[in-house]
Amino acid sequence: MAGRHNGRMRFLFMPDTLARRRAAASALGLAALAGCASAPPATPAVAAPSAAPSAPAPAPVIPQLPSPAAPTTPAPAPAASTVEPASTPVAPAAPDTTATTLAGFHAWVSAFAREALAAGIRPQTVAATLGQAQWQPRVVELDRAQPEFTRPPWAYLDSAVSPQRIAQGREQRRQYADALDAAAQRYGVPASVVTAIWGMESNYGRNFGSFRTVDALATLAYDGRRSAWAQRELLAALRIVDQGDIAADALIGSWAGAMGHTQFLPSVFLAHAVDADGDGRRDIWGSVPDVVASTANFLSHSGWKSGEPWGAEVLLPPGFDYARAELSVRQASSDWAAEGVRGVDGTELPRLQDASVLTPAGARGPAILVGPNFRALLRYNNSVNYALAVGLLARQIDGGAGLASAWPRELQPLSRSEVRALQEALNARGLDTGTPDGVAGPATRAGVRRYQQSVGLPADGYATRELLQRLLTP
Repeated sequence: MAGRHNGRMRFLFMPDTLARRRAAASALGLAALAGCASAPPATPAVAAPSAAPSAPAPAPVIPQLPSPAAPTTPAPAPAASTVEPASTPVAPAAPDTTATTLAGFHAWVSAFAREALAAGIRPQTVAATLGQAQWQPRVVELDRAQPEFTRPPWAYLDSAVSPQRIAQGREQRRQYADALDAAAQRYGVPASVVTAIWGMESNYGRNFGSFRTVDALATLAYDGRRSAWAQRELLAALRIVDQGDIAADALIGSWAGAMGHTQFLPSVFLAHAVDADGDGRRDIWGSVPDVVASTANFLSHSGWKSGEPWGAEVLLPPGFDYARAELSVRQASSDWAAEGVRGVDGTELPRLQDASVLTPAGARGPAILVGPNFRALLRYNNSVNYALAVGLLARQIDGGAGLASAWPRELQPLSRSEVRALQEALNARGLDTGTPDGVAGPATRAGVRRYQQSVGLPADGYATRELLQRLLTP
């Protein structure tokens, strides 16, 4: 439920813990907290609560800072992407809270503080914000196990596009029609699509995540797997605090550093957040107009084409070459139609100049024709499952139907260890999938396709236990 405060729409349904944090930020007049990718990858199930260290950790030693008179408005600073990342020490192989790990982390934070100062962040912001940074081992654990890449499409969609989420989306679409329609008119992105992203990212504002953004990004930066990226995002988060959009202690979000109702990363906020309600601040934590306009603005800059559908379910002709069911294979929908691809309900294909066919569950599952707007959704979160979930949720918020074709639910998904075994078996046959890592990415799908072609199977690139067993049989 939402109300109005000083002429602005405000969210009043936040959990008590978050509400207490927001109350502490009264100088900014906020009523909700930040919280997935974009995409990030964001997941429809919002980030799990952070695991605090077993004992209080010593604060990092922030360099001695000068005390100039604080300007009323922060001076312009270079964009986060132009700042060279700080050098990162070798992180521990597994997350822990030992004294050695904590000491190394806090030494890194102190070093990064100097990088932030050099980038133009005010000393007061550096000292007050980075000085409270804490190592979060749970962040490292979550970074190494994202569900959208381990669950089969139907399991992901069952959760992401549930009847409850559809019903709630229709209610949010109705309740905030003015703000959503204004954003749609301004940026050309349908209100239902923005609403669907809102539902996917924070369950319509009910859960933003529970990690301090600075903690999460500092942990990821020190851990080393995505250090350069995390350092840029951390610097962007500091800049957001420095320019007064939100107080540091209210900067709460996902384990990946995503913030607000639609889970913007800090760099995305700096580039695309919009002050739609005209109060002088870009508030993706408490202002509905700002939230939906910012989301639509991001999609518009990501290539969304006004008036085009994101895609449509299709039927493929007999003998279709499933090796061509990839985002990299693009042609006009009229060319696909000439090959025998048709709408699942017998209608003509939507007019798309740059369309791809996707079969998320292989030859035995639904086929989807997608266009530029689907690829724009991938800019939010680079997961086909995620983009498909947004599209289907938006369609059903608008009163449309879901997919007509059934998923092959009888197929058991491969575990990470099984995927690793699959990759090793393909590599042994000269079908290079790269270093075995248990994640079935593009290289693995390509290797599976080459193997399927070699034994006369439909080359859909979809790995099954049946296929793995065949590979492992002498």
